[in-house]
Amino acid sequence: MTGEGHLIFSVACAIFAKKAALTPQLANGDWWHIIPASLLTSLLPDIDHPYSLLGKRLRWISRPIFRVFGHRGFTHSLFAIIAGIILFQINFASHGVFATDVLHGMVVGYLSHLLADMLTPSGIPLFWPYRQRFRIPWINTKRSQLSERIFCVLLVLIALYWQTDTATSIQLYVKKLSIFGDF
Repeated sequence: MTGEGHLIFSVACAIFAKKAALTPQLANGDWWHIIPASLLTSLLPDIDHPYSLLGKRLRWISRPIFRVFGHRGFTHSLFAIIAGIILFQINFASHGVFATDVLHGMVVGYLSHLLADMLTPSGIPLFWPYRQRFRIPWINTKRSQLSERIFCVLLVLIALYWQTDTATSIQLYVKKLSIFGDF
């Protein structure tokens, strides 16, 4: 997926995460914290590629990571997220540098990148160093970047339109069904 695709996809994921109240921090968080935090980290996994949008600007970091891990290696795994969260908690959490909704937005942005890359035929090594690649090939950017852009923008529109009270309506439906039998 392209850098543009990752940025748009992260906005959709951040909107879904906040509306779905994945965590209390996201549910009660400020949109102006969550969206920028998500955008900030949505390109971070591609630091392992010297010619990526972020890699071009930070070659002094990108090249060594690429030499050691290659592209779509360690930085595209759950291990990288866990390591990042631990390092962040050790260095910044005790100092109160970032609000908790910002930290949760950053995790959403990073995870959105991994999910987006899973939607490509190349997939990602989700459980690195185990090399098995996980993929759900819905997007093929080699054929057309326009299809990627359309897909990502549609996701943002769906996320904006999505009503947050769907859980309530499902609960009411289950209550109505319980009248007809024991659930």
